[in-house]
Amino acid sequence: MKKLILSGILAVAGLATTMNAQIQKGNWLVGSSLISSNFGLNTGGGYNIAIQPKGAYFIEDNVALGGYVDLGFNKVTNGSPTEFTYGVGALGRYYLSPGEKGVDNLLNHGRWFLEGNVGIGGRSVENADSTTGLDFGAGPGYSYFITPNIGIEGLVKYRGRAGFGSEGLNSNITFNVGFSIYIPTSKARQVANDVRQ
Repeated sequence: MKKLILSGILAVAGLATTMNAQIQKGNWLVGSSLISSNFGLNTGGGYNIAIQPKGAYFIEDNVALGGYVDLGFNKVTNGSPTEFTYGVGALGRYYLSPGEKGVDNLLNHGRWFLEGNVGIGGRSVENADSTTGLDFGAGPGYSYFITPNIGIEGLVKYRGRAGFGSEGLNSNITFNVGFSIYIPTSKARQVANDVRQ
């Protein structure tokens, strides 16, 4: 019985260590949002088929900075034509520690995070004017770790685009589903060395 209890304590301690290992200083995050649905604030809601590859480096425990690329198709439900969206910019993430500011994990295998981005983005609308502008967004997300280094993510985000020129602010709230892979620096070096050889 004592061995069983000791095994359980060691397993929980190992899980806690593993949970923190992904988001330690010096590690890398690569991933993508794959599916998105938007609730238009001034343009009507709709659905998106989008891919948003992203990569970031943990400059401190729980804090990652990096960049993203945004490519997708949007269809607004009010009968507007389909539009192609694009963007590139910088992003930042802050992972909340369990119990931080009263925010506990819903599940033992995940972490809450806050994500923000800013960059240049635009849209090209079928048989209509296209626009490019300042692309920005912020919102909370949750990463559920299906393995120690792979997380399935949900992200609710306010997104806006302030068009350069005559177009004003367009904004919506999106719900995104995607994944992230957390790579320890030592593993990243090993992969880089394997590629060089």
